[in-house]
Amino acid sequence: MLSVPSADLRNAHPSVFLFLILPFGAMSGYLTVAVAYRLSQAGVGVDQIAALVAISFIPHTWKFLWAPVVDTTLRRKTWYLLGSTLSAIGILATGAMPATAQGITVLYGVVLLSNLAVTFLAMAVESLMVYGTSPEQLGRAGGWFQAGNLGGQGLGGGAGLWMAQSLPAPWISGAVLGLVCLVCALALTRLREPPALVRSGSYARDIRNVLQDLWQVARSRPGMLALLVVFLPISTGAASNLWAAVADDWHATAETVALVTGVLGGIVSAVGCLIGGYACDRTNRKLAYVLYGALQAGCAIAMALAPRTEAMYILFTLLYALITGLTYAAFSAVVLEAIGLGAAATKYTVFASLSNMPIAYMTVVEGWAHARWGVGAMLYAEALVAAVALVVFVAVVALLGKRGAPQPAGNA
Repeated sequence: MLSVPSADLRNAHPSVFLFLILPFGAMSGYLTVAVAYRLSQAGVGVDQIAALVAISFIPHTWKFLWAPVVDTTLRRKTWYLLGSTLSAIGILATGAMPATAQGITVLYGVVLLSNLAVTFLAMAVESLMVYGTSPEQLGRAGGWFQAGNLGGQGLGGGAGLWMAQSLPAPWISGAVLGLVCLVCALALTRLREPPALVRSGSYARDIRNVLQDLWQVARSRPGMLALLVVFLPISTGAASNLWAAVADDWHATAETVALVTGVLGGIVSAVGCLIGGYACDRTNRKLAYVLYGALQAGCAIAMALAPRTEAMYILFTLLYALITGLTYAAFSAVVLEAIGLGAAATKYTVFASLSNMPIAYMTVVEGWAHARWGVGAMLYAEALVAAVALVVFVAVVALLGKRGAPQPAGNA
């Protein structure tokens, strides 16, 4: 079995995780807002842009395959520095690529490799967060962590688009954001490095122990429900990946898109993360996740019914951003509560990978619905799928309540 270090490392305020995860969000925001808007203005179709965004999720969907490497090899801070450096290079390369229909094939590869690099940064932060957070502050830690994620999306999207529109060459925006990613590494000084997991001397045995640790979580009732709730397309926030691409449906200008899906949207979603995180420390965390998902579906329906004006675009994208903040904070709280210590990077990553699957396919589904029936169908599709997922989750909870579920032999 996996031997867990006993040192108490809970010495830093949870806000430190906001800065550490900021590059992760900045990369996503830069792609879904700045790059997506440039592509849409160049005549690239929404379905192609949606496919590009979906490709960016591939490493985040499969990163559980290489997560054990982070748990069993280098120090967490070393992995962070490597991921930060490669991510900065990736953002620079993304900005330097021509935003044209002819160049999108090469952009697919750049985006794929960039997001592969940033997975190592994220896994390092997740492991540091698990060991640096006390049980009663799991929601708050998740809230600050996701505030950095979504706030970073606002920074990468809004500031990235503004710079791309205002500066002489698009690559400059990528260079500036890459530099911000490197500066965020200074926050590592506020955390102590967790002791390495005790290793057996055989890497194959260490990997087996990591997988046993994961199995102990997955076979427990709390772990089963947590895996299910993050896998179902309840709180995907997928529509936000397409706000820039569909802005013309609401007659929104580039300045409006940059503001509400970028900097202002990032601030609003970060506020939602903090509210959602603190609320999760005072209620059932899985129930909060489900309720926030229902709110998000309701927002999508209301936006579909509202007039297609720039004012409505501003109102509903900001409301959607606030609710997305709630859902992201609840996700992290649910996962932190379920996984315990041990092989933290692997366990958190499995949950994150599962949660990225519905985000990726819902982005494609919504882009497909928009291409065929318009933006209203895109929003209704998100709400309908979320409603079905909510029914499935309630049914499974009821079934497990009647039959019970296997309990873990012990916490690794």
